[in-house]
Amino acid sequence: MKSVLSQLCHPDSYRTVIHRANHDVPMPSTESLKEIVDLTRAILFPGYFSYPHLNISNMESYLGYSMDRLAHLLEKQIRRGFCFACSDEAQSCIDCNTRARQLTDEFLKRLPSIRFFLSNDVQAAYEGDPAAKNPSEAIYCYPSIRTLTNYRIAHELFVMGVPLIPRIITELAHTETGVDIHPGATIGERFFMDHCTGIVIGETTVIGNGVRIYQGVTLGAKSFPLDAQGCPIKGIARHPVVEDNVIIYSGATILGRVTIGKGSVIGGNVWLTQDVPPRSKILQGLPQRVEFSQGGGI
Repeated sequence: MKSVLSQLCHPDSYRTVIHRANHDVPMPSTESLKEIVDLTRAILFPGYFSYPHLNISNMESYLGYSMDRLAHLLEKQIRRGFCFACSDEAQSCIDCNTRARQLTDEFLKRLPSIRFFLSNDVQAAYEGDPAAKNPSEAIYCYPSIRTLTNYRIAHELFVMGVPLIPRIITELAHTETGVDIHPGATIGERFFMDHCTGIVIGETTVIGNGVRIYQGVTLGAKSFPLDAQGCPIKGIARHPVVEDNVIIYSGATILGRVTIGKGSVIGGNVWLTQDVPPRSKILQGLPQRVEFSQGGGI
């Protein structure tokens, strides 16, 4: 045992995997971030989660308390995220404390917008799935809505410039539902993932309004341009653009910065690495013009 301990404590063993807390501030807490997501979910969908006796008369006091709790937790975790990403040991934490407070206030101001997107996602789930008896069933039961709640929270934090925390929040949903959405992806209104499992949506993906995808769909990168040292160049657009009202069926793989034109239908298990014109049907990789009802289908 002493020999193993000596090996584990040797610098050659831990050099690339150790985390030394910057400014004596610990890493963001996964447990606190789970609570933050749960609090936000309860605020966005009042009466469904957490407090079951919510009504119109007590909503303001309950949501006010929840938002105060959310602000306290989130500011602390954002500050930890800044310290985790900090590479300047001499930097004062005063600026990061101020930025954490400002970004927390900004996030709270964006809650109505997040609710707007999610309410439209719920309606898309209800209208897109014949098995859904009412929108409440989608809110309470559907992994698509659970995943999108995490994503829409994380995406706002991502575009605000909060480090690390957005990725943790989407990975919490990834663990629960098997759907991997990078917080940097851009997803429009009324998005629905039917059977919501095994779906991958990369960082620079752009998805329009009214898009529906099924299980096992991958919107990924085809290749990674390398720099002079042979390392992938980061920060470039490398994932698909999916325009409005596209349907992508199960198992389809779409790679690279290609555009799937508005109103197209992509069949199951199709492999695509090229653009698709608007209102096309792709079966076995062969494009066809298609006219279909608003509900879609092949």
